[in-house]
Amino acid sequence: MDLWERARAFAGEAAKRSQELSAEAAKRSSALVSETAKKSKEIFSETATKSREIAAEATKQADLLAGQIKRLSTDLSVPSIPAIPPIPTAVAPEPDAAELERYGITEDLREFVKGMTISTFRDFPLQDEPEMSDVPTVSNVRQDLNEWQARHATLVLSAVKEISKFRYELCPRYMKERKFWRVYFLLVNNYTSLYENKYFEELKVKSEEEKMDAKKEVTETSQATTAEHKDMKVQSKTSTSTNPEHDLDVFLLGDLGSDDEGPDGDDDGLDDDFDKIDGTSGLESDDDDDKEKAAGKAESAKE
Repeated sequence: MDLWERARAFAGEAAKRSQELSAEAAKRSSALVSETAKKSKEIFSETATKSREIAAEATKQADLLAGQIKRLSTDLSVPSIPAIPPIPTAVAPEPDAAELERYGITEDLREFVKGMTISTFRDFPLQDEPEMSDVPTVSNVRQDLNEWQARHATLVLSAVKEISKFRYELCPRYMKERKFWRVYFLLVNNYTSLYENKYFEELKVKSEEEKMDAKKEVTETSQATTAEHKDMKVQSKTSTSTNPEHDLDVFLLGDLGSDDEGPDGDDDGLDDDFDKIDGTSGLESDDDDDKEKAAGKAESAKE
C-alpha cells in the first residue's frame, strides 16, 4: 500500500509540475510574442518615417532639378527638327494588262481555271519524277521551267488566286513543286501555247537583228580603220615630197651633214683639193692635143 500511495503521490506531483511548466512556458511565449510585436511595430514605424523622409528629400531634389532644366531650356534656343516622313513600304508593282496578255493570262484562261479543283491536280495521271535538288527557286517558282513559263507562273500566282490557293494546299503535302507546274501547263496548254510560241519567235527575230547590227558595226569599224590608214599613207607621202630641191641635193652630193658639223678649219683643205683637180684636168687636155697632131702627121706620111 505504501508503494501504491507513493506512486500516486509521485504522479500527482509530476502532473502538477508539468502544469506549472506549461503555464510558465505559455507565459514566456506570450511575453516573447508581445515583445516581438512591439519591436516589429517600432521597426515598421521607424521604416515608415525613414521612407517619408527619403520621399520628401527625393521630391525636393526632383523639384530643384526640374527648375534647373526649365531655366536651361529657356536660355538655350533649340532648333526645330522637321518631322521625318514615314518610310514607304516596298510593294510589288501590279503587272499591266499588256504583260498579262503577253504571258497568256487572259479571260479565257481565268474562266478555265475557275473550273479546276484540288482533285484536278491530285488525280491527274502523271508519275512523279526524281526531284532535282540542285534546281534553284526564285520568287516561289522553280527554275526548271523555261523563261516564258517561269514568268507566266509568277504572274498567275499573283493574278489568279485559285492557282495560288491550289499550290498552297497541294505543295509539298500531296505533290512536289515540279509536278504541280507540269500538271498545270499540261492542263492549260490549249490556252497558253500560242502566246509561248509567239514569245520565242519574237526573241529569235530580236536575236537575228542584234547579230545583224553587230556585223554592221564591225563592218563600219573596219571601213573606218581602212580609211584612217589610207589618210596616214597620203600624209606620209605628202610630207616626204614637200622639199624636192633638198632631195635632189642629197641625191647628187650625198649626205654632207657630217662635214657641215665639222670645224671651219677644214674648208682650206677642201679648196686645195679642188685646185688640184683643176690643174690635173688641164694637163690631161694638153696631152690629148699633142697625140692628135702626131697621129695626123703619120697619116700624111703614109700617103
